[in-house]
Amino acid sequence: MEEENGYDYAYDESSRQVQVRFTTKLPPHLRVPPTSYAVPANVNRLALSKVINDLLRHEKPQPFDFIIEGELIRTSLEELLLIKGISAEKILNIEYILAVRPPNPEEPWLHDDWVSAVDGSYSSFIFTGSYDSMGRIWKPEGLCTHVLEGHKDAITSAAFVKLSDSSESLLNLVTASKDQTLRLWQFNPNKEVANMKTVRTCRVLKGHTSSVQTVSASPRHNLICSGSWDCSIKIWEISGELETESNGVLLKKRKLEYASLPTKQLDSQAGASRTLEGHTECVSAVVWYEKGTIYSASWDHSVRSWDVETGINATTLGCGKALNCLSLGGESSALIAAGGADNVLRIWDPRMPGTLRPVLQFSKHKSWITACKWHPKSWHHIISASFDGTLKLWDVRSQIPLITLEAHQSKVLCADWWKVDSVVTGGNDSKLRIFADTNIR
Repeated sequence: MEEENGYDYAYDESSRQVQVRFTTKLPPHLRVPPTSYAVPANVNRLALSKVINDLLRHEKPQPFDFIIEGELIRTSLEELLLIKGISAEKILNIEYILAVRPPNPEEPWLHDDWVSAVDGSYSSFIFTGSYDSMGRIWKPEGLCTHVLEGHKDAITSAAFVKLSDSSESLLNLVTASKDQTLRLWQFNPNKEVANMKTVRTCRVLKGHTSSVQTVSASPRHNLICSGSWDCSIKIWEISGELETESNGVLLKKRKLEYASLPTKQLDSQAGASRTLEGHTECVSAVVWYEKGTIYSASWDHSVRSWDVETGINATTLGCGKALNCLSLGGESSALIAAGGADNVLRIWDPRMPGTLRPVLQFSKHKSWITACKWHPKSWHHIISASFDGTLKLWDVRSQIPLITLEAHQSKVLCADWWKVDSVVTGGNDSKLRIFADTNIR
């Protein structure tokens, strides 16, 4: 045993000692005195966590993670110092943070077919899209309150869009489908409904000539973009009065006849405002990053950025594999993450001039990656989902995933964050899964 500043803890006496100083940005009650401590060089993160808990002397210990020069400790302290070429002769500054705890899996919510799209943008509900062509709104207790009927094939993607003329009580959702269309819906998620409510399409967007794989909304009002198997990206401006049962005039005229209204009579927008061309294979993912920039991922092995005003393909990043998913986030919300037809999650930093190669690559999945999503608040955390049936939670400061969850019986098709600290996934087992309370804030 060795005592440092009145605290003692056990260590391997055969191991040499390293002087360390612990720092943290955690609240005051989780901070240890900023002095140096002697610890064995062969300690790992679990032993370091015990040291911190012994110093804090709290009744209930908490698990901590540790960072040296921007990297999480996942080996012994000695090994990490050798790998990074850090001298053990000087005092070593180690930052500690709360470890991410494994989330709690909730009972799955059953669907009639594969769950191919999920959106957790709002804490009061979850949207899912399915291969049965239906969209659904789910309350946190697992109750389906709204069904979106209208598509003729599987729903592949969804995005909430801001409309300048829309009522504050209504949300506006755009869905993409294998039926080659996008559909706009309006609904009030907070309105109490005695029975499941059917939501009808208020506008159909036509123009793609093949399956629409992805949709994203602009930070500005009334604009969305979509990507398709026809290799194009289309930009749509939603304007004019929407044909919806929430509209007072139409409510009087069509309350009784709407259910039998032929599809061809629905409010249809036949042309996009602009088409961006350049990809040579399916456009599998689009992200409207800021008001003037769109990012896209494609089966042509590229991630591209586009100037919305000019339609110019500003940058192209290649990776040698067909890509399925794309997410913008991380440090300063500037990092690009993409996954596709191998087991590698790739991350680029477009702020680094002169480099087109990924700055990080994570390769612990066993099959294709189908979804990835940066945490909405944390710069360091990102999820990935795969055909191997797993969901992985990564901290970009480590090559080893923090958590691996057996999310679905076979393929995970979609994933998103919900309520900041929970994750929702959909799979080809026709289930929506919720993994709650990761303690990431």
